[in-house]
Amino acid sequence: QVQLVESGGGLVQAGDSLRLSCAASGRTFSNYGMGWFRQAPGKEREFVAASNWSGGSTLYADSVKGRFTISRDNAKNTVYLQMNTLKPEDTAVYYCAAGPWYSGLVVNYWGKGTLVTVSS
Repeated sequence: QVQLVESGGGLVQAGDSLRLSCAASGRTFSNYGMGWFRQAPGKEREFVAASNWSGGSTLYADSVKGRFTISRDNAKNTVYLQMNTLKPEDTAVYYCAAGPWYSGLVVNYWGKGTLVTVSS
C-alpha cells in the first residue's frame, strides 16, 4: 500500500520561510515524479510544483516561481518544498502527490495534506 506522509506545515508570518517534507513508502518510486498541490479554503486544489525522478526537470506554478523550490532525496523516497517569502495567499492545505512523469506529473497517489497558515 502506497503512503505519502507530509510534514512541516504550521503557522508563520508573512515573509517567513517553511519547508515541507513528504516521505513515500510502499513501492519503488524509481522513475516516478513527485510534486505538491494546495487547496485554499473555498477554492479548488491547484498545482504548486513537481519534479521528475532525477530532479533534472521541475515545474512551478507562476504564483510560486522564484519563491518556492522543490527538491528530492531519492535514497529516502522524500520530496521537499522549500517555501520562502511566504504570503497570506499561500495559506492552504498542501498535498504531496506522486505518479508517472510524462513531461509533467500524472498523479496516481495523494498524501493527506499538511496545513500552512500565513498571517499578515
